[in-house]
Amino acid sequence: QLQLVESGGGLVQPGGSLRLSCAASGLTSDYSYIGWFRQAPGKEREGVSCFTFNTGMTNYADSVKGRFTISRDNAKNTVYLQMNNLTPEDTAVYYCAAGEVLYRLCVLQRLEYDIWGQGTQVTVSS
Repeated sequence: QLQLVESGGGLVQPGGSLRLSCAASGLTSDYSYIGWFRQAPGKEREGVSCFTFNTGMTNYADSVKGRFTISRDNAKNTVYLQMNNLTPEDTAVYYCAAGEVLYRLCVLQRLEYDIWGQGTQVTVSS
């Protein structure tokens, strides 16, 4: 069974940066992509970015394009989300998740993901 553990969340001022990590263990070869989602209080969980393992292609929500970068370290079985120029609207619990379908380009629909981590809180405030 695949397990995902997020880390790297915290409190940051507007304009600041954070790097989130999603460490995978278990049956990592069964999964085709890992995505990052976020959920703010009172809002639905939304897709932020994802990384497709077999093609290396990435996908981003419009709200984070140009500010967030997703990357993967094969040796560490870890996917990172570098978040720059953060705003209070980025405040949320951030989750990583893994999906099995062999897409050429991963998608940001939560129903396409099978395994979820426990989440890490990101708070952007002065």
